[in-house]
Amino acid sequence: MSALTLLTAKLRARQDLSGEEASMGAALLASGEEADSEKAAFLIALADKGETAGEVAAFASAFRGLAIDPGVQEWAPRAVDIVGTGGDHAGGFNVSSLVVLTLASAGVPVMKHGNRGITSKCGSADLLAGLGVDLAAPPEKLRRALEQLGFVFFFAPNYHPAFKHIGPVRKLLAGQGRRSVFNILGPLINPGRPAHVLLGSFSVEWAAKLAAAADVLGVGAGLAVHGIISEGRGIDELTTATANKVYGAGRLRGFEAEWRAADFGLPESRFADLAGSDLAGNLCIVADLLEGRGPEGLVNTIVLNTAVCLWLVGRVRDPREALALSKDLLLGGAVRAKIEATRTFYSRT
Repeated sequence: MSALTLLTAKLRARQDLSGEEASMGAALLASGEEADSEKAAFLIALADKGETAGEVAAFASAFRGLAIDPGVQEWAPRAVDIVGTGGDHAGGFNVSSLVVLTLASAGVPVMKHGNRGITSKCGSADLLAGLGVDLAAPPEKLRRALEQLGFVFFFAPNYHPAFKHIGPVRKLLAGQGRRSVFNILGPLINPGRPAHVLLGSFSVEWAAKLAAAADVLGVGAGLAVHGIISEGRGIDELTTATANKVYGAGRLRGFEAEWRAADFGLPESRFADLAGSDLAGNLCIVADLLEGRGPEGLVNTIVLNTAVCLWLVGRVRDPREALALSKDLLLGGAVRAKIEATRTFYSRT
């Protein structure tokens, strides 16, 4: 009986894996030696038992170790990532992409990690590529981007070669309508390892687990958030249209709250203000935002997320102190200039 089969049997008995066992399972999943059927059985048993924060952290640590190192350690202690799990089917705009540009305009190094849209019409990679980012840029060019632009985008397929042995199994499980631990690992395996993270979760339950996993992984300061649209419906974003469940990690370990727009002196918005589209539609939304014609709720949601990130990295003592600055950067021309600089930078050979 193979080691993976033995681990599957333990999971079927509703026993949690130790950190060492979870790391072993991750290594076996990343190998080309195990049959896809055995990998699927393991992932199904893990999901049916329910992944613990410790198991998720062990998986994330293992896949971080297998990732390609982009060599950005110089910036990591000051850097932040704003990233969501996806999978919420809420149809929201790519809030995080505009937050990246706003934070970079404020002088905060941003290391965003993500992929093209899978459950949405337009993912963060799609929008940032549409704004001029070269998804195929090698690590040495991305290091120059951090120096000159203040942000980078790590396109996940370029940095996680081990996932090639997992793709077929994920596709198989997706065809069965099943989630696995890989649906939530992405936000935890940023190859740049920024010290700060604002992490959106597709569910309240996973928000708490992701915060705990980020804490185990040693994040300097982090928040995992989930926006509640209505009963049974949510979004992997912090928004001004939702009640937001918030869980802390690192310096914010033990922090737990329910935030609403009013807590920050902002008006509660309609969720319709946050609606996204395909790439062409989202580029039009960006143009409207920069011209001051964007929906108020979307503007305030981008501003709120930016202010919270400025708080996470220690630039302000309270997110409310950064709201005015964040709005001025977004609407006052700084983000427009950042997009123009991005297009120029990546157009050079």
